[in-house]
Amino acid sequence: MASIDEEINSKLPNDKVRMMVNLMFTTNCIKNQFTDFLKPFDISSQQFNILRILRGNGDWLAMNIVKERMIEKAPNATRLADKMIAKGLIERHRCDTDRRVVHVNITKEGLKLLQKIDEVDNEDRINYIENVTEEEAKVMSDLLDKLRG
Repeated sequence: MASIDEEINSKLPNDKVRMMVNLMFTTNCIKNQFTDFLKPFDISSQQFNILRILRGNGDWLAMNIVKERMIEKAPNATRLADKMIAKGLIERHRCDTDRRVVHVNITKEGLKLLQKIDEVDNEDRINYIENVTEEEAKVMSDLLDKLRG
């Protein structure tokens, strides 16, 4: 396994800078791998995230709450929802009492798609998490929480 200095062909000034560069570099590697994983299902990582939020909620949810819960905040959530509605993955309706509030819910097609993704993911896990022990994962998660303050 190459060090971050070798990966980017650069000498970093100290370990704190090395950690931040490594975190950003690794995040992009993971995002790219996940994007490639989702490609055959014709959805983006943000659309996948919306589907998982709606499946977990189990009922209609205001779109602004969906946006708050997203891992990668999407300023274009309405456009994402429009694409997902066109694919039949979610449905939308406006609140009767406040027309500015939009509610969304996952459809049967959306649930089927998530089931297919789960099956593939369980058969052929994305390999980067296999290189880390449970203990290492906890330490890393705690450190990332600490970084966010």
